[in-house]
Amino acid sequence: MQAIRVRRDAGDLPLQAAINGASSRIRAVLTTALVAIVGFIPMAIASGSGAEVQKPLATVVIGGLITATVLTLLVLPTLYYWVHRRREAR
Repeated sequence: MQAIRVRRDAGDLPLQAAINGASSRIRAVLTTALVAIVGFIPMAIASGSGAEVQKPLATVVIGGLITATVLTLLVLPTLYYWVHRRREAR
């Protein structure tokens, strides 16, 4: 959201600010999420002792990371644009 606000302060239109803000953060967000996901893969495929606890935990964390990444890069910028457009329409 901060990247979008910076773009708006620089004079971008709401749609352009949402697109540029999200695209400027895509590398950092994807890298962070992918590193965390790769780190949890061994837990997700474990078969030794304790795997009955590790597998569900890793699966939930990986699912959460994927969901959060999609929300951060796609849904939040879209919601920002929609809310801003509704405020301007009033």
